[in-house]
Amino acid sequence: MLEKVKLKEKIAYGLGDAASCMFWKLFTMYLLFFYTDIIGLPISAIGTMFLVTCLWNTFLDPFIGVMSDRTISRWGKFRPFILWMAIPFGICGVLTFTTPEFGMTGKLIYAYISYTMMMTVYSFINVPYASLLGVISSNPHTRIVFSTFRMTFAFGGSFIVLLLVEPLVAYFSTCGTAGIKVNLLFGWQMASLVFAIAAVVMFYGTFFWTRERVKPINDVKNNFKDDLKDLGHNKPWWILVFAGITALIFNSMRDGSAVYYFKYYVRNTNAFKFWFIDASVSLTTLYFVLGQAANIVGILFVMPLSKLIGKKMTYFTAMILATVFSVMFYFIDRNNIVGIMSFQFLISFCAGMIFPLLWSMYADIADYSELKTGRRATGLIFSSSSMSQKFGWTIGGALTGWLLSYFGFHANTVQTETAETGIRIMMSILPAVGTILSVIVISFYPLSEPTKIEPNLL
Repeated sequence: MLEKVKLKEKIAYGLGDAASCMFWKLFTMYLLFFYTDIIGLPISAIGTMFLVTCLWNTFLDPFIGVMSDRTISRWGKFRPFILWMAIPFGICGVLTFTTPEFGMTGKLIYAYISYTMMMTVYSFINVPYASLLGVISSNPHTRIVFSTFRMTFAFGGSFIVLLLVEPLVAYFSTCGTAGIKVNLLFGWQMASLVFAIAAVVMFYGTFFWTRERVKPINDVKNNFKDDLKDLGHNKPWWILVFAGITALIFNSMRDGSAVYYFKYYVRNTNAFKFWFIDASVSLTTLYFVLGQAANIVGILFVMPLSKLIGKKMTYFTAMILATVFSVMFYFIDRNNIVGIMSFQFLISFCAGMIFPLLWSMYADIADYSELKTGRRATGLIFSSSSMSQKFGWTIGGALTGWLLSYFGFHANTVQTETAETGIRIMMSILPAVGTILSVIVISFYPLSEPTKIEPNLL
């Protein structure tokens, strides 16, 4: 039976991921392009930068989880971090899309510093935010509802960003110049400022309108070493971490390659123009926005399907279908825009189903770990979700940069046939490898439904 939680709180919880995902989508879909085609940095160097800056930050997440587990305040354990980090999150987001007048080496160093700062702040606000799901309610079905709201708003925030980013960049790039001079660096900076302000407001909505209700069974101070030991022996946790990493590799490679796919293979053309500003929406934007819409549709199927066939089988089925559709994507001709958009919808529909399931499964693992050990480590367990997200995106982002370099990509020039083929593979075959690996890993997951789980599986 679902607990009676007000709609306002469900919306408020969703706002937090809408805020995070606005910048997450900017990073996954446009940051590599921003560094290579706007700033002019070498693509292989950026691939290495993604790996170096994110790897250390990835392993920061568990420590933030432990810190939040031990936080005691009148606002709870996790909500205070949202309050404290909202404004730094917005500031670092703008700095990431700011480019000082340095030489190439200076710009690369600045990229390392600004992106590292952004990812650090992202951890400090997103790990506690994710952990909040584990203490809002102890009811597994209520958690699915909150997780569904979270992912709906996440994709909704992404939808807004992807729809507006190119028009905003175009508008600010020529703002005050009567269209005579184009300053893309200023355009990207101001567009990021708009999204930063929106993100801060949304985070404050999450802080003020959510509550922490679930208290530890034993109100004792956890030993960090024991928490890590328990986590290391938690088989379902390991499986979800690897499933999340492979799913994010699939997502990040498709997202990171899409801008290049349309610009250099499809030879991007404008889809339509806005009537209220002098800017147009490209096929790239239409592709991204359609994907977000399909994600939201996929989320709507999570609750009924998981009730019918279980969380594990729903995840398994969605990833199998994503694999098939991804492989088929390779064979679509560049002029078949309807085919490209149709398969984008199908693949994104499948992807939309898997992430609400992952978040809900992490909450289940936190409960059963507590039953097994007598200690609650919600923050530590949920930090692994953020860790796997970053690790998967790090690998996918680095591979995207390195593979583009390997295939002979050069920014702002006509690409060779080898480079074009490589970009097509990165949009289809290679992401399908990630989905296949995720299917293999999730097949070993033992906690199909919370009511059927035996504690000795942990």
